Amino acid sequence: MDIKWRNYSHSVVAKAVAFIIVILCLTSSLTIFANIVILHNEDFDIVFEESYYQGKDYLSNCSGVIENIKKVQKYKSKENILNGGTLTENVIAEQEDRLFWEFQYNSKSYNPNLTSEENRKTFREVYADELLQAKNSQIKQDLNDFNMALQRLAGYQGLVYYAKNGETEFSNSTDKTKESFKAFPAYMIFEGYENEVFPQEVNQNTRYYWLSSSTNNIEQQDAIYIAFTQDYLNPRIVEWQDNKLLITDSLYQIAALLIVLFVAFIYLIVVIGRKPYDDQVHLNFFSRIFNDFNLVMCILLVAIWALVISESEQFKSLNLIFLITLFTASLGLLLLLSLVTHFKNRTLIKNTLIYKIFHKLFTFFRDIYNSGSAGVKVVLIVIGYPIIVAITFFMFPITLGAAAWIAHKKVKEFNAIKQGVKRVKDGDLHFSINANGNGEFAKLAADINSIADGLSKAVENEIKSERLKTELITNVSHDIRTPLTSIITYVDLLKHEKDQSKVDNYLEIIDQKSQRLKVLTEDLFEAAKASSGNIQVNFEEIDLMSLITQGLGELDDKIQESELEFKISHPKERLVVKADGKLLWRAIENLLSNIFKYALQGSRVYIDVTNVGTVATLTIKNISAYELNISSDELMERFKRGDESRSSQGSGLGLSIAKSLLEIQRGGFNIEIDGDLFKAIIQMPLVQRN
Repeated sequence: MDIKWRNYSHSVVAKAVAFIIVILCLTSSLTIFANIVILHNEDFDIVFEESYYQGKDYLSNCSGVIENIKKVQKYKSKENILNGGTLTENVIAEQEDRLFWEFQYNSKSYNPNLTSEENRKTFREVYADELLQAKNSQIKQDLNDFNMALQRLAGYQGLVYYAKNGETEFSNSTDKTKESFKAFPAYMIFEGYENEVFPQEVNQNTRYYWLSSSTNNIEQQDAIYIAFTQDYLNPRIVEWQDNKLLITDSLYQIAALLIVLFVAFIYLIVVIGRKPYDDQVHLNFFSRIFNDFNLVMCILLVAIWALVISESEQFKSLNLIFLITLFTASLGLLLLLSLVTHFKNRTLIKNTLIYKIFHKLFTFFRDIYNSGSAGVKVVLIVIGYPIIVAITFFMFPITLGAAAWIAHKKVKEFNAIKQGVKRVKDGDLHFSINANGNGEFAKLAADINSIADGLSKAVENEIKSERLKTELITNVSHDIRTPLTSIITYVDLLKHEKDQSKVDNYLEIIDQKSQRLKVLTEDLFEAAKASSGNIQVNFEEIDLMSLITQGLGELDDKIQESELEFKISHPKERLVVKADGKLLWRAIENLLSNIFKYALQGSRVYIDVTNVGTVATLTIKNISAYELNISSDELMERFKRGDESRSSQGSGLGLSIAKSLLEIQRGGFNIEIDGDLFKAIIQMPLVQRN
């Protein structure tokens, strides 16, 4: 029984019948769809509409009437347009700017040495006729729009309307009262910010926003009344009912066709490429086409079909659409079944032109790569070239020319490497040898370039180190000499001063400068001690948020004095880090001290604590009161401050100390600058819990 069924189900006749069913169902359903959407210009929403007033046609007509009425309201009357009443200052300015641009670039009367106003005055004299012509052209266009709006309103048979714009009224009805309009079977009344629509189901129309957008700018004193007679409504209601019945029946037809199409298509996919007597996949004539070409042809067929069908609206012919769809669907299904056959045969990728080209290229380069070292390649060339010459003796000049060209190319690469090595040896560490490809010479050139880059970086680091040492000495001398000079000066003044009040003032200044000198000395000592790592670190488990909260509490007086607003965000879970509590707070305190000195008064300070895998990240952000015109790397250097004038009281060692303290605790520290935004980022290892 199974053999008989297989002989029938896998026969050519069964496949042909299934193929015809798929094509006819697909062609018929697409033709019905095109008939609805393209030829009848309908959408499927009409199936869910309960009445004509919930349809697209009714609101489209109402919206068009309102737009034409508003256009007539805008222009008011023919006399108003001819008298220039529609020429607003913006319209005149726009026309004048357009002509002035032409005057500026095309007229010899334009003088770039004069001011804009002087050129404008000359422009108005030279372009007087053009300006008048532009105004007349605008008036003519407005008059044409006004007449067209009146014509469109007159074209609605069965439309009654009334509109008021300030003192101006116009209507096609002698009775302009609301009650007279409400006597019609369908009406819309928009008066000021109020509106009334009948029948009520119009409000349930999904496109009601069309009316809202058309009437949202009606002034309080303005009004628009619209009504439709029964003569206007009856034929449209009948047409709407016919269209709804047509589309509903069409949808049922499409659904039935798609079900049959789906069953037949699944059957084709199962049996295509199979024979009744075995399970081997058999390729057909279309299977010889490369699959990438096949796929491109399928896409082109769909695009061409869509283009032809969209243009066929002018023919209004279902027969033409059916024939075009039948041909396209037949060819497309054959190509698609060919792809299915290759998928079953596991050759969907292998039967593409791209795959074959890349496979051959890959094989070729792989063979060269696997041919051995440079010595092996030389031996192969010595042995292989005479063989190639012998085989291609009839084209010996070409073979010889090719060999000479390759040899010249390799010699050129070798000379380039030799010259590059000489330049690097002579001190040009930034020179890079240009050698393309992946051959032996290219690898050698890349290695030499790497050596040169390493030497260049080493030299740059040494130069930078020397520069930092020089700047350190200069900055230390400057920062220490300033308070020391003040102390010496005021001590000298004390020796000769008799006035006790001045003596007290001098002593106070000497005390301030000595304290300043003490701070600088201690910071310098601490920076040297921290950078050398000569600090005892007592690691313990620290609750990071508790440390920050407690520290900010101790600094509350400074926070209040600075008028800064601190914003703190942190996860709900506890973040326990492994660190020295005193050293960690010292690093954080240095950052906060910088904020108190350099942050913009009255700004916000953001402290964000996050859990990033095995580390906790503390980010502190603030807005600088000084312009940060230096890079983050420079700001990390010792004795560098955000204010280049060095007018603040900082030593410039805070960031350097913080970085050193964090690094000896196995943490990380980095800063980022974005405009005036200063961001400090601390990372500390979290305590891992089992």
